[in-house]
Amino acid sequence: MDEVELTILMPCLNEQQTVAQCVRQARQFLSESGVHGEVLIADNGSTDNSAELAREAGARVVSVTERGYGNALIGGIKAAHGKYVIMGDCDLSYDFLHLDSFIEKLREGYPLVMGCRLDNIAPGAMPFSHRYIGVPVLSFLGRLRFHTKVRDFHCGLRGFDREKALALGLSCGGMEFATEIIGKFALSGAQIAEISVTLSPDGRGRKSHLRTIRDGMRHIRYIFFGCRE
Repeated sequence: MDEVELTILMPCLNEQQTVAQCVRQARQFLSESGVHGEVLIADNGSTDNSAELAREAGARVVSVTERGYGNALIGGIKAAHGKYVIMGDCDLSYDFLHLDSFIEKLREGYPLVMGCRLDNIAPGAMPFSHRYIGVPVLSFLGRLRFHTKVRDFHCGLRGFDREKALALGLSCGGMEFATEIIGKFALSGAQIAEISVTLSPDGRGRKSHLRTIRDGMRHIRYIFFGCRE
């Protein structure tokens, strides 16, 4: 069996309105680009038809029982078959059809390739408080703490070398995983690339799983104190 070069990984919790479309986009990218890859859904306890719809659309689905954004992604990274992993939310906020720049940077040897939404946020895609307070402030603190130039610490679309990510001992189970993976790559001395991406409005038609104050505090706690589960 040929080596799988890329796993497109999506954490999932009750995303039946959007998951199939995201899987189809990712599979179309793999088909049109010629990249040998897979689409992997890390299902984090969905009680709707998300898992079934993802399978029907052509994804491999793994169940991650320990709840939390970080736990879902860590479980997905461990289950991935690809040399590289590109992760993104399955709510239509990111474009899985155009991942060429990510795979190019990964092939060039960058162990972490970050998306940056700050220059391309579609109307209605990000609340005012997140765009002008939360993301800039937390990213500024992250840059200071981890000595990196990453502009957007919270972009959910990012790619990395799977083995190098596993070697970092990632352990944060909540939303602060987004900060942990950047921090640990940066402190390891890894060179990090950043690519401009577009953030589109959430297509699920319901409230996000994100809880602004709680999750913001988890990021701050990680920046200053590390993971405390």
